Amino acid sequence: MTDIERVGVVGCGQMGAGIAEVCARSGLEVMVAETTGEALELGRTRLTNSLSKAAERGKLTPDERDAALARLSFTTDLGEFADRDLVIEAVVENEQVKTEIFRVLDQVVTRPDAILASNTSSIPLVKLAVATSRPDQVIGIHFFNPAPVQRLVEVIPALTTGEETIKRAEAVVQGVLGKHAIRAQDRSGFVVNALLIPYLLSAIRMFESGIASREDIDDGMEMGCAHPMGPLKLSDLIGLDTVASVADSMYEEYKEALYAAPPLLQRMVDAGRLGRKTGSGFYTYS
Repeated sequence: MTDIERVGVVGCGQMGAGIAEVCARSGLEVMVAETTGEALELGRTRLTNSLSKAAERGKLTPDERDAALARLSFTTDLGEFADRDLVIEAVVENEQVKTEIFRVLDQVVTRPDAILASNTSSIPLVKLAVATSRPDQVIGIHFFNPAPVQRLVEVIPALTTGEETIKRAEAVVQGVLGKHAIRAQDRSGFVVNALLIPYLLSAIRMFESGIASREDIDDGMEMGCAHPMGPLKLSDLIGLDTVASVADSMYEEYKEALYAAPPLLQRMVDAGRLGRKTGSGFYTYS
């Protein structure tokens, strides 16, 4: 058991909504923040629909769905996070945006032992930690998409993170949320993306150079290597903007060519073809 009962989630996009759902289904009181009322309503609808689908599939009873919904509240004011025991930031993969959020959270979260966590998939945690007056309480808690389904969570301490924060973060991830936690060093890409992103970029280069069609690339990995999803389909699911952002962060840190985003990926991001979330990426979605 842990002492964490009240959670704040900053951002209610695909990842933020998934994290909020996981926490609410686990019995925690969850407040979700977005920048505008419109974004907040979209997030509320995303959460409601996801919980309803889980009930339809028999993953939740109707009573469990209603109880999870009752544990959720929504706001556009981060000041309402004052009493949170744990805040998880899950906004766009942009260092400047995330850093500013941590500066604000440091000012508004009044619990002296509150954990401030980021769901970043590549940005160095120490850069977020030093933006606060409590760097020993900042840590990475990285979920995978879709968060209600994927069992793994990476726990990433910064150089500044205190041992007590690490223990409490791992306790809530495993003991309350029921996820499997692995610990990663604060290096761009951590464990999973350090292995995954070069693979995805290699598939994009293969398609870009005309070596094989998108279908044959995906079929090759699904049927030849028993992957549940081919690399181009997976890139669309993750979001091509996220793939490019993680690649850029890893290239900045390691300066290795395998982390450099291919020109095609950059052009697709510039064109707004980001994958499933925009209806168009390497494939088209209705």
